[in-house]
Formats: sequence, structure tokens, C-alpha cells
Amino acid sequence: MNPVLAETSSASDICTWDGIQRLDNTTWKPEPSYAFHGQGDILPGPGPIDRDIYRMVQQLTIEDKVGQMMQIQVGLIIDCNGQLNKTAVEYWVEKWRVGSFLETPGNHNGLYNWYSPQKFAEFTDAVQEIALKKGPKIPVIWGLDSVRGANYVKGGTIFPAGIATAATFNPKYAFDAGRIAAKDSRAAGTHWAFAPIMDLAVNKLWSRTYENFGEDPYLSSQMAHSSIQGYQGNYKRDRTRVAACLKHFIGYGYPFDGSDRANRHIATHEMLEYYVPPFKAAIDAGSATAMESYGVVNGEAVMLSHYYLQELLRKQLKFEGMLVTDWGEINSQAQMYFTAKDTKHATQMALQQTSVDMSMVADDESFGQITIDLVKGGVISERRLDESVARILQLKKDLGLFTHPFADKSLARLVGSPQDIEDARNAARESITLLKNHKNVLPLKSTDKVLFIGPTLNSTRYMGGGWNVHWQGPSDQEGDSVYQGFGDTVLTGIKTVTQKTPQFMPAVDIDGSKFIDIDSVIAAAKKADKVVVGLGEHTYAENFGNIGKLQLPDKHIELVARVAKEKPVIVVLVQGRPRGLGSIADNAHAIINTYLPGAYGGLPIAEILYGKVNPSGRLPVTYPATEAQASSTIWQSSYVEYKPQWAFGFGLGYSNITYSNVTVSCNQLKMGSPITATVTITNHGPYPQKEPVQLYTHQQYRAGYAPDLYRLRAFTKVDLEVGQSKTVSLQLVAEDMAFWDRRLRKRIEPAPVTVAINPYTQQNIDTVVQLHADPGYVLEEA
Repeated sequence: MNPVLAETSSASDICTWDGIQRLDNTTWKPEPSYAFHGQGDILPGPGPIDRDIYRMVQQLTIEDKVGQMMQIQVGLIIDCNGQLNKTAVEYWVEKWRVGSFLETPGNHNGLYNWYSPQKFAEFTDAVQEIALKKGPKIPVIWGLDSVRGANYVKGGTIFPAGIATAATFNPKYAFDAGRIAAKDSRAAGTHWAFAPIMDLAVNKLWSRTYENFGEDPYLSSQMAHSSIQGYQGNYKRDRTRVAACLKHFIGYGYPFDGSDRANRHIATHEMLEYYVPPFKAAIDAGSATAMESYGVVNGEAVMLSHYYLQELLRKQLKFEGMLVTDWGEINSQAQMYFTAKDTKHATQMALQQTSVDMSMVADDESFGQITIDLVKGGVISERRLDESVARILQLKKDLGLFTHPFADKSLARLVGSPQDIEDARNAARESITLLKNHKNVLPLKSTDKVLFIGPTLNSTRYMGGGWNVHWQGPSDQEGDSVYQGFGDTVLTGIKTVTQKTPQFMPAVDIDGSKFIDIDSVIAAAKKADKVVVGLGEHTYAENFGNIGKLQLPDKHIELVARVAKEKPVIVVLVQGRPRGLGSIADNAHAIINTYLPGAYGGLPIAEILYGKVNPSGRLPVTYPATEAQASSTIWQSSYVEYKPQWAFGFGLGYSNITYSNVTVSCNQLKMGSPITATVTITNHGPYPQKEPVQLYTHQQYRAGYAPDLYRLRAFTKVDLEVGQSKTVSLQLVAEDMAFWDRRLRKRIEPAPVTVAINPYTQQNIDTVVQLHADPGYVLEEA
């Protein structure tokens, strides 16, 4: 199979490009629908190394092996004209035997800002063509941050962010986002998604809060399991799937001051109790790869930790797949964290103390040269290389790269399919969370005269956030034009719903640095029946999103206060983390949290505003009322005051839903004998409702260890027509109540346990069971 070669150059001596990225004008007509393998099959994960892979490893030189363990970023093979530099590719493949590349040219001075699947595939295929002719002649594996759809591929359907997906309380959407991301990534000739992200979002200041599935171990675990299955499917046979990557292992989501990469203080037994379960769920789902975490935990560098990356990940959790570092993380041990004397020292410790297989060295040859010297000098055994290279080559075999190394061009016609777009919109519809609705000001009526103001209502990119076209999202210069129609806005959604052009005024900029014609805004508000204000955050990712306080900018808060003096205000929040609302919480009649609903979130928001869709999202994080509550969680110790703005699991709908007749099949909870909690739910109208039903436990005391406030143990989502009642049953097992103690033993302490249904939405819907167990019996030991 001969690929179509990309726009290329050899030596890139003559620079004629002005450096301004241009639109990729490639067009295609996406297929309206297509068939795919659904959820539910038992799917394979990484396993024993095949014999032919072992034989291949033995035939490689030390240089070949080290090269397979190197991953280089795409910017190093792009010339000054934004084109593929074939000479640079040959350098990396022939001299350094590089086995993997990562990233999109659009992030690294490529000619186009958002590469179509056709242009992207031409680029990756041209690299693959060289890899198959030069060096060890082994196909390269290409990694891409396809974290919410194939967000770096033009036309790829950009789904709601992870936090929004979790808010659906419907793991189907984690599966669908992964499945569609995989298909669109393979269309571009990439094979490996650096996703899903399953860090617990504990400190809400953290800039990566939106990437994850919230703060709760159980909810995150369910979403992670479905996401892995979506990305991978039967990836050893299905060439529309990619290798998933569980990340970031581990403890990344609790930076002590909220800044990205800040050190974390997490006791090991608490790590096992709260932070490990989502990763275990991903491993159980068969994740082919894993990525270690930036930074340090309890002062120990994760990258160099024998405990975290060998004992815990490999031995206790039984992960058999390929482990990659995060960007430049080995070199960062010497250059950022000062946990190594120099990069040679860092590389030596990483290879000796951990099971890392591939270095995302990214920017230079350091890992390659140092590792070759360490092996030839007898410091690192060649057997250590063999172990990692076997896992890398097995992954390439499993993905079909030895038989199908080039992009499947036929997949390009499925990128941007209306079927995918509707799926992303359905995810947004089920994620959007109604937090306040004073005097039923929502839904809006078609006869209402509504003024729409605020920076997030007329923007696709703000709905997308970071990891959206670019790492940091589209630039101010690009704006929404970069989407070329692959997206919408709240305003276009409102026009679709009402068949009228909405009255819109920006009123304030996204950073809250200035008002925009505020006098005219107030004058227009006086003439309106209601005012919808769209507020939120600029796009950001990682350290570029660091903030010193949670509260929204003062001018955002002041805008609501001033407008609320005139007419009822509905606030629509488009944000990657739960920003502090100040007086907005009191001044607004209604508040909707849309999280980051993705490029197609505009229509779902409009539908909810006008009652075409009944909101059914629930908060996957605790929404702080004060700065001091930034790290409050639903599972914090029960004696600590928990009075956030809104609790984990909270959310409203437009219908009157009642819960009644809570019963349990047995009031004695014993190991090996599950019990069933049953509740009757009734929709009294006036709208059909999708209702998330959540089962929590609260252990009334626990000998020697403070019990959690609440732990989510099970959930489901049911459809209720107006006037309909349904009986819902959820299962609870005594083993759910096991906890990790300081001696790293998992065991159960007997006590009365409150079983609660939706405790912060429906009050007093609970019952008590007696938990029986031998406190000396150890279920598991670390």
C-alpha cells in the first residue's frame, strides 16, 4: 500500500512562509450515519508477549531497542515553511531509530492550524513511509491527545469535557466519546490516544479539573471503564480503534495549592482508598497503555518511584501494558523538581527503579544517547531494554501496524458524521446541570422578550476550552473561524429553537477586564422581560490555567448585580471548574452549569433554556461556596462541616419528582450476601424527565478511623414520562464498605450504615442497615 505523500521538503534552507497558520480548506461530505460495534462485549487487554515479538526483539541492536523507547514531538520534523521535513524524519528514524511520534502539526508551527483527516493522514503516512525504509524498518506508533473526541483533527466531533461527561451519570457517553475519538484518530493515521484522564478532581482550583470525571472514586471508575472500552473495543482486530492510555498515575488531582504540578500530600492508605480505584477500573477494562504523573507525591517523584510504578501499578494492580512518561518528565527530574543530579542520573534511576517503557522525551536526543551509554557501560542491563521493547512491539502488533501501517483513507468520510454530532449533543443535553430556578423562571417562553448578554453565548471556542483544536484552544486571532462550521454557539442554538434572531450584546469580556457599552446593556435590560447572561472562562490547559482564587472576575459578578436590579437574570456558566459566584448565587434567579459542553454545546444549552430538553445533569464535584472549600469532597470525613454552594450529586429538573417507599431486601449487610435497595420514583410533571438515581452509604462510626461523609456506591438513570412511576433497585455489598487502613490492609469495621438515595436532592430518603464483619479479617493487603 503506497501512501499519498504530504507536502514535504528536504533541507528547509529557504524559508518563504510568514509563519501565520492558515485554514486547511479540505472539504468532504460526512456520511450521515454508519454502523459500529456497540458496548457490552468482553474485550481483550494487553497480555503475554507473543513469541514472534520476542524473536524480533532479539534481532535488534542496542541502538534499535533504545530508539523504540523514544517518543519525539512532531515539531522536530517540521521545517520553517510549516511542512514535513523529510531530512529531519530520516535523522530521527535512521540515526536514533525512533519508534514513536506524538502531537499534531497544528500545535507545532505546521502550515495549518487544524489539520483535516486527509492532510493529517498524508503527513503521518509520509513519516511512516520513511520509517518502513530506514533504520530498523519498524512502523512508528503515533500518539495524540484525543481526549474528548479527536479534538486535534479538523471536523472530529468535539465532545463535552470529562467533567461534563461525568455529570450525565450515564457511562454510555464516556464510551461513545472514546469510540468516536478512536475512529477519527485512526482516520488521521494516529493509533494511540492519551486518554482517558482519571485523576480525581479534588482541589477545584486545579486547571485540569475539567479533563477528569469528577471527584468521586466510584463515578470516575464507572466512566473510566466505559471510556477505555470505547477507545479500544477489540483493538487487536478492529482497525477503527486505538490504544487507550490511563493517566495520570497517580494522585495528580490534589495539588496542595491548586497550581498544576504542585506537590501532593496523600497518605498511602488514602491513595489506595480514593485515588487508585479509577485506575484499577481502567486496567480491568483492558487499557493497553498507561502514563505516569507529573510531579511528586509526599515528596517522592512519581517518575522515579519504584513503589508507584512497579509495586503498585505492575504488581498490585497487575497492569501488563506499556507505560509511557509524560512530556519530558525524565529530564524534568533534574531541570524542574531537583530529584536528580542531572538528566543522566534521572534516566538511570527511571530505568533501574521503575517499569517505564517509553520516554516522551519530546524535544531532544538525550534519552537515547544516555540510555545507550548506560547499557554499553554495564550500568543498565540489555534485558531491561528487552522487557520494555517487547511491550512496545507487542502494542504495535496488536494495533495492526505490522500489517496495516498506513491510515485507512476511507475513514475520513465518517469524520464529522451527523450521527456523531447528535451523540455529542445528547451528551451535552444530559450533562447540563440546573443549579437554581427561583420561582420557575425557567424554562423561557417563546413569548418572553429576552436579552442575551455575556462573552460565552457567542463563542464556540469557549464551549470547547483547552485541548480543543490546539492545546490551549483556538487563539484570539483565530476565534471561531478555525472551526469552519464544525460547531455552533448558544446564539445559533437559540435561533434554531425560536426561529428568531436573538438580541445579543457582549457586555463584558471573557477575562472580566472591561465592560462593553454597559450603559446600553442596562438600557436594553430594562426593556426585556428576562436577561440571560453567559459567563465563564477563557480557554486554557495545564499551567496556563493556574489561578490564585476561585471566584469569577469582579466585573462578571458586578454585571449580574447591575442587571438583576432591572429584570430576572438567568446565568449560564461555561467553565472548566466550579468558579466562585459571589453575589451571583443570590442575585440570579436561575443558574445553569454547562461545564465545557464542547463545540456542539450551543443547541443543547438553547434547548434547555427554552424547555425543549429537561435538564438532568448532576454535579460530579462539590461546588464550593468559599475559597476555603476548594478541596471539599463528598467523601471527606463526616465530622468536617460540609456546606458548599451545592453538594456533589446535586441538580434540578423542570419536573416535580418524588421518591418514596425506600426499602432494603435485608437490614443485615454481610460479606458474600448482597442486598438490594429499592425506591419508587414518580414524575408529577409537567415534563418528561431523565432522573439520575444515586445510592450512597454513610457508616455511622468506624473504629479508629473517621468515616466518610457519604460514599457513592451505585447509580442509574431512568426515563420517566409525566405521571409515570418506576421502582428502581440498586445493589449494595458489604465489600463496598471495606477501607484501607494505615497498615495498608483492606478490611471492614462493623457498624450501622445509613443507606441514602440522592441525599442532597431528596432529603430524608434513607434507611439503616447493620454491617457485620470480622474487623481482623483482611480482604487485601498492599
